[in-house]
Amino acid sequence: MTSMYQVHIKNNHYRHDTFPNTAEGEEVFTITQERFDAAAKAHPDVSAEIEVSIDWDTENFNAHMATADALVTWDLPTENLTEVAPRLKWIHIIGAGVEHLTPMDWLPDGVILTNNKGVHAAKGGEFGIMSILMLHNHMPKIMTNQIRACYDSLYSTPIAGKALVLIGTGSIGRAVAKHAQSLGIYVIGVSRHGNMLPELDESVPVEELDRVLPRGDFVFVVTPLTPETENLLDARRLRLLKPGAGLVNIGRAAVVDYAALVEGLNSGAIGGAVLDVFDPEPLPSESVLWSQPNLVITPHVSADDGNAYVSLTLDVFFNNMRRLLRGAVLENQVNTALGY
Repeated sequence: MTSMYQVHIKNNHYRHDTFPNTAEGEEVFTITQERFDAAAKAHPDVSAEIEVSIDWDTENFNAHMATADALVTWDLPTENLTEVAPRLKWIHIIGAGVEHLTPMDWLPDGVILTNNKGVHAAKGGEFGIMSILMLHNHMPKIMTNQIRACYDSLYSTPIAGKALVLIGTGSIGRAVAKHAQSLGIYVIGVSRHGNMLPELDESVPVEELDRVLPRGDFVFVVTPLTPETENLLDARRLRLLKPGAGLVNIGRAAVVDYAALVEGLNSGAIGGAVLDVFDPEPLPSESVLWSQPNLVITPHVSADDGNAYVSLTLDVFFNNMRRLLRGAVLENQVNTALGY
């Protein structure tokens, strides 16, 4: 008789210095036994071949990992993992970004690392086009005027014909681009490879970013954080933006120089911004960003489905677990050299 595959799920209690960092986030991202069993009903062939253990943080982690074939988690103790988890074959990270696990020299040979790519596309795409429409309709300025009791008529136009520079063309970026194209926005994709995609009108490698930045009425950042993308939109590049352009960042804070962004907003060179990612998170109450005019702050909620995040995550898990059991190639594999 074939032995059952052992799967350990490591949830995290919320703390301000880790993930999740709010009580609301803990509710959204926790994989309970009830949620797991509900998802398993859609995958009876896989659930019949696995046994699952669910625990919190690092409580009993080593005991669970001694027999685990697969781990589902946001983070994990990485020291001596080969000795702690001698049977481990696969680690699934429940987020899209994996920069918190870099450098990945801790990953044992033969262990596959996957992420949640694709889970965020529907929600992130809707949030993205909402943000672009907010910028086009001067909503950051209008919200600033509301606080100041300033009744100033700020008119806009239909958005068709405007240009979007989209930095990051993964699943969320493509969803944003699809919405944008449907409204007649010209979409210029920027990525490491510069490959053309159906959702784009034009595509360039990141080496040509300086050339396309001045063309964008909006710049949308949704690239992962890697050594190559850190401070990608520095002060020099922010000065290349078309006068009055709007900026959205739902990728990672370190990709954009926020101090330079504040300068641009104050001077009027940048017309408005929507920021969903910060460092640290939660954004400290003393941060100057809270009182910055023409800026909308959202608390890292742009791409996470508040009702279905766990079920979407578990669909990715079960589909890949089936592949692992059948000896097929797993989807969403992280390139450990590139960091995403």
